[in-house]
Amino acid sequence: MNYTIEKARSSDAASILEYLRQVGSETDNLTFGAEGLPLSVEDEEKFIASYENSDRNVMYLAKSGGRIVGDVSFTSSPRERLRHRGELAISVIKEAWGKGIGNALMLKIIDFAKDTAGVDIIQLEVRSDNERAIKLYEKHGFKKIGMFHGFLKINGELVDFDLMNLYFD
Repeated sequence: MNYTIEKARSSDAASILEYLRQVGSETDNLTFGAEGLPLSVEDEEKFIASYENSDRNVMYLAKSGGRIVGDVSFTSSPRERLRHRGELAISVIKEAWGKGIGNALMLKIIDFAKDTAGVDIIQLEVRSDNERAIKLYEKHGFKKIGMFHGFLKINGELVDFDLMNLYFD
């Protein structure tokens, strides 16, 4: 699969919301399902616009044939006591699993977090039984620091998540 990785732009808002509904319908590994995120296109445009010129937050999109097939975002706080760390979120549509897109997005976001945002720690949460994702994160140096029992509740069942951090020296 041929793809490019680019920064999200406000004009991508409708496509991002559509992508999130698709990826949410394909897996129970995310904090949302087929409903996607409860945002209007205008809300998503404003959200992305706040990232467009930021050196602390970013969203990258993997696109194939103009269609979003993966995304990754990094969010950090401007507050002095929290600015040393930030949070990563990543997803890839099912048809693109195993094609190197998740790895490429991870490399891009780690470079941003380290070189542009200048953080010391990247944190993330991952479903404890999502071995494929955990393997990807460990490949990039993430370490499990704990577990959140009952992080999600899906169809009445509590789902555990691992808490993982990447520390920069």
